[in-house]
Amino acid sequence: MKKVMREILSTGLYLLIVLCLTYLVIAFVGQRTEVNGGSMEPTLSDEDNLIVDKITYRFHDPQRFDIIVFPFKYKEKTYYIKRIIGLPGETVQIDQQGNIYIDGEILNENYGKEVIQPDHIGLASQPITLGDDEYFVLGDNRNNSTDSRVSQVGNIKRDDIIGRAWVRIWPFDKFGVLKHQ
Repeated sequence: MKKVMREILSTGLYLLIVLCLTYLVIAFVGQRTEVNGGSMEPTLSDEDNLIVDKITYRFHDPQRFDIIVFPFKYKEKTYYIKRIIGLPGETVQIDQQGNIYIDGEILNENYGKEVIQPDHIGLASQPITLGDDEYFVLGDNRNNSTDSRVSQVGNIKRDDIIGRAWVRIWPFDKFGVLKHQ
């Protein structure tokens, strides 16, 4: 009977340790998330499953072109996945030809699926100066993305960033680390 009790306690302790470690990993290191919609095409597709790196930004600030995950402030348990375009202190603007300007200079990037159409410029038609803790984000599917160009999303505060999209784990034929720069 003593041996059985010792085995039950040992197994219970083992399970408790596994659960605690799992919680710590999910809360502070990484978590799985699923892409919902086509706003990040062609980089990410609807129903892609990703691992979000929650630890990197504890040691350094987000960088331009990182793909980040942050909560949508008007709907609980809804998260957005977008690419950082503008960094703190910069001024972002998009002209009628769809060119993105950072501090008056055209941004040299090729992540956008297509040129931004005039009716999708939104708030960025006027210069947007980012605060010390703010980021301007866009979806890669520039004409089909709800992002910093609309007031419902706006600029993203540093504290609202959950983490960096790191690895696509599903579908398996697209498995791999995501390109950031």
